[in-house]
Parts: sequence; C-alpha cells; structure tokens
Amino acid sequence: MADKIVLSAEPRSDVGKGASRRLRRLTARVPGIIYGGGQDPRNISLSHRELLKAMEAEAFYSQVLEVKLGGEAVSTIVKDVQRHPSKPQVLHVDFQRIRADQEITVNIPVHLLNEEECKGVRLENGRVAHHIMEVEVSCLPAALPEYFEIDLADLSVGDSVYLSGLAVPEGVTLTQLALGEDHDQPVVSIEEARIMEEETDDDAEAASDAEVDAEDGDDADKDGDDEEADDKD
Repeated sequence: MADKIVLSAEPRSDVGKGASRRLRRLTARVPGIIYGGGQDPRNISLSHRELLKAMEAEAFYSQVLEVKLGGEAVSTIVKDVQRHPSKPQVLHVDFQRIRADQEITVNIPVHLLNEEECKGVRLENGRVAHHIMEVEVSCLPAALPEYFEIDLADLSVGDSVYLSGLAVPEGVTLTQLALGEDHDQPVVSIEEARIMEEETDDDAEAASDAEVDAEDGDDADKDGDDEEADDKD
C-alpha cells in the first residue's frame, strides 16, 4: 500500500475569479474547496509546488488523501482538478470529504504484469490491447484497493480478461457489473498483430511502368513546348 498523501492547506475567505487570479499570481497558491461529508463547504488554498509534486503519484487520483487545515486533518478524495490549457499550472482543485461509514465511488487504475513475457506476444506474433485503464468501484474508504493487477504471462492470441475476471477485494463493487451482466467489458485482450502486406513483383513492375509512362509524357510535353516556342520565334 502506498504511503498516504498529506497536503497542507490554509482557509480562504477572499473568493471569486479575481481573488483566485490574485492568489495564483501573487502567492503561487492554488484555490480549492472541500465539501461533502454532511458538513459545510470550506474554501482553501494550497501551495502550487506541493500540489504538483503530490499529483505525480498515481495514488493522488484514486486514494484517500489527508488535507491538514489548521489543527484539523480532513480525509478526502480528489473529485476534480482544473488545469491551465497551455501551461503546467493547476487552477483549482475540488476535494470531497469522506466518512468511514459512507461508501465512496472512485476510479482505480489497472496494472498489467508480464507484458513482455506474454505467450501471445512472444510466441504468437500478438499484441496487447489495453481497453480500460481505470475501473470505477464503490466501497467504504477502508476497503479501497490501490490498483487492480492482471497477469498477461499465460494469455494467448484471442484471449481477453473482462471486468468479471478481475480479482476484486471483499466489500468492493465494480459499478459497471452492478448494472448487469451485459455491462461486462474487456479490460485487456491479446490481438493478432497486423502485418503490412509486402509489395508483389507484379505491383512493383506496374509501378515502374507507370513511372516510365509519366516520364515519357513529360518529355512529350516538353518537346511540344519547345516546338511552340520555336514557332513564336
């Protein structure tokens, strides 16, 4: 299990677009909000540098984070991150407050193991097709998995692993499967690699003849242009 990510925040009373722009420009801090959990929303600000470093971890988007606000430690999950369209800058971040006795819905990443050792790739000229990168789950915070793993070593061309084939911990529900069996989807499959068809001798000869005809046509046009020029002289 990855170490819990801890962020330091400060309360923010000056709100609005203008206040947020000043906060980002003058203090290098990011406006944010904590809401939910049966409590009133709280406007906060965070160090942009600290936030960017925390966002480098995969767990930032799928695990419980601790936001320290004054003397209080608030358990949260990230619900939304707004980024600048052209700069490496975070504009705003939303945190949802969580409670130990209330289920949460989170996207959990899928990790593929032994891609290079996969039988279908190594021996059968196949390729790995990763259809779903994240799987949405619903569970209590204590049961939240860090990621799902799929071992590809023994998969052959034509094999697939579906949502129903994932090793799901007790107390965790895959939200798609909860909708019914017809929502079962392939997460990863081994497909036959497409091979570019080599050019046949006939094709090569035809292409060569076409090039010769084109050159002859160009020479004829040139000769015609020369004769016309001679007539004008």
